[in-house]
Amino acid sequence: MATSSPCIVIGDEDQGYDLDLFCVPKHYASDLERVYIPHGLILDRTERLAREIMKDMGGHHVVALCVLKGGYKFFADLLGYMEALNGNSESCSVPMTVEFIRLVSYCDDQSTGEIKVIRGDDLPALTGKHVLIVEDIVDTGKAMKTLLELLKLHNPQIVKVASLLVKRTPRSVGYRPDFVGFEVPDKFVVGYGLDYNEYFRDLKHICVISETGREKYKS
Repeated sequence: MATSSPCIVIGDEDQGYDLDLFCVPKHYASDLERVYIPHGLILDRTERLAREIMKDMGGHHVVALCVLKGGYKFFADLLGYMEALNGNSESCSVPMTVEFIRLVSYCDDQSTGEIKVIRGDDLPALTGKHVLIVEDIVDTGKAMKTLLELLKLHNPQIVKVASLLVKRTPRSVGYRPDFVGFEVPDKFVVGYGLDYNEYFRDLKHICVISETGREKYKS
């Protein structure tokens, strides 16, 4: 397995920041414990990832495959930075097209172990292409390995994976993406597209959910 690029590692002892230090929607004020990764830090790290991806995959038409729903904000910001690099490059630029797929594996805060793929009928369009999968978080790695096995059936030229987060968990199957924003402890985090039963996607920071929030939005 290829070694992924370096990332920001958040230690197990890191407690994040007080909610009062940031702008957090009032309707979530009692549902969160701490701000774990502020929005500004997310954007700065995403900009750096865009540079690394362009350097690694430059010179080829790239098909960016967004894993919905959680990856949509990271996907939009990452491609925005890649587009800016394209526009400012004097030497070369990379043509990009986009595709979307949805993986469903969670109920409340637990992985069900069953991976459902939605919009898989679009995957034949990836045959012979340089594909960049953009994901919000790699938890156990089972979902991503399932998707990669599915992609193999359509013979893409090359496949790279960029994930905003990778979780350190004993449940991991050992999979590591090619590009990683942050490595985080085994905590359930929400915000910046990551949800808990569809809530918290509208939160711009990545935060740790509270027990109150778990009970309030439990399915």
